Amino acid sequence: MTVSSIDIDIALLQQAKELAGTPSNRETLDLALRTLIAVRQQPAAVERIIGRSFVPDQIDAPTRTPDASGSSS
Repeated sequence: MTVSSIDIDIALLQQAKELAGTPSNRETLDLALRTLIAVRQQPAAVERIIGRSFVPDQIDAPTRTPDASGSSS
C-alpha cells in the first residue's frame, strides 16, 4: 500500500468517523472509498440483473407460504 499525504477537512473526517464508528482516520477513509465505489457500481449491477433472461426451469421454482407463526422453518 502506498503512503499518501493529502489535505483533508478535519471536521468532515471527524464527522465521518463518528458516523462510521471507525477508530482511525485510515479506516474511515478506507471505508469511505470502498463505499463510494460500491455505490457508484451498484446501478450497473442492477442493469445487468434487469437485462438478464431466464429459462423456465429457473423461474418455476416451488414457492413456500409462511406459516401463521411467522417462522421460516
